[in-house]
Amino acid sequence: MLKSAVFGGDKIYAIVETGGKQYRVSPDQTLEVERLDVPEGDTVELDRVLFIGGDGEALVGNPVIGGARVLATSLGEAKGDKVIVFRYKNKIRYRNKRGHRQTFTRLLVKEIVKG
Repeated sequence: MLKSAVFGGDKIYAIVETGGKQYRVSPDQTLEVERLDVPEGDTVELDRVLFIGGDGEALVGNPVIGGARVLATSLGEAKGDKVIVFRYKNKIRYRNKRGHRQTFTRLLVKEIVKG
């Protein structure tokens, strides 16, 4: 569920890219991204901002908005749910079962800087 700060009656949000994925973020939102090598409590600056919307206007990057960034605080690392990979071939008695838990970093979005 997204929590948004209110600026002038409209909700401001941004679309950022990190870890090869795109996320829609708003101030005071908690976000789980691919693992970043950042200690808990440190400030993270996401500078690949693709879009900023709300506040009665929209800024679109080509591909990114120059000078725009999202400031967030690291809440530490955690592991995701276990994913089971099961391979099976019938009639030849081949079965292979493996599990994997992906590590991710939790971020608390503080502010969106338009640049």
